[in-house]
Amino acid sequence: MFFEDTFYNYINFERRYAASTRRIYWTDVNEFIGFCTESQCLTTVHEVRHLHVRSWIVELMESGLNPATVKLRITSLKAYFRLLKKRAIVEKNPMIKIIAPKFGKRLPQFVEEKHLDFLFNKVDFPADYRGQRDRIIMEILYSTGMRRAEIGSLNIHDIDFDRSNIRVFGKGSKERLIPFTRLLYDLLNDYLDIRKRNFPFISEVALLLNKEGKRLPDSTIGNICKRYLSLVTNIEKRSPHVLRHSFATHLANHGADLNAIKELLGHASLASTQIYTHNSIEKLKRVYDQAHPKSKSEE
Repeated sequence: MFFEDTFYNYINFERRYAASTRRIYWTDVNEFIGFCTESQCLTTVHEVRHLHVRSWIVELMESGLNPATVKLRITSLKAYFRLLKKRAIVEKNPMIKIIAPKFGKRLPQFVEEKHLDFLFNKVDFPADYRGQRDRIIMEILYSTGMRRAEIGSLNIHDIDFDRSNIRVFGKGSKERLIPFTRLLYDLLNDYLDIRKRNFPFISEVALLLNKEGKRLPDSTIGNICKRYLSLVTNIEKRSPHVLRHSFATHLANHGADLNAIKELLGHASLASTQIYTHNSIEKLKRVYDQAHPKSKSEE
């Protein structure tokens, strides 16, 4: 017995994690349980020791799994055993002796400002409902730094036009307010007009609708981003998260306070936000190398 139902109820009904987070945690924990029962011949979670966890990590690494994915699976397992220890289901937490392997930190990919400027000012979005919906998706993601799941769950009443802000529910259902510009104000109003004309008899509260008048799936939002970003950049990833990275990186480049960026992104820790200073530092290095006499190598 591995008490996976206890963990399932915890992440779904007690913590109410976002659907994507629940799916990751649930998949990772079940994969570990499968490893324990099939490879290690264990029959209960009480038999699990830190050596079993280490063997699992080694297997993941040897399979060629992405380092970031390995680290994420370790995080899932920590949450699982932390709960079991808290509920007194296990006496000892085997994760206490586990140290995640050190991997080189991968800098986030982002789109250059000039490329996004071209996208929003030169690319023609179709004038029909679908085209204007796609444009508002791209505009909101870049103007606010929202996650894909956050924009997908937006409702019309989450937009406060009087105060020019949007109410967003992030990870763990944490609420935050994100301001928006006059340009986005006008674009949102135009979009809502065409939405109303196309779906006059639909009472759906979701901001973004598919052709049937139902809430737009997250997968479709991802496909829209990929299609339009492919017009202006050839970076490997062309997802909603890349626009989130671009939003934060461009704010940092223009001198925005790191704590302000943290609040806008909905990060729980400033450590998660600090990675966005990388581009600013690289820019300073280039200025230094070009301008400071001591940076010139002697010929």
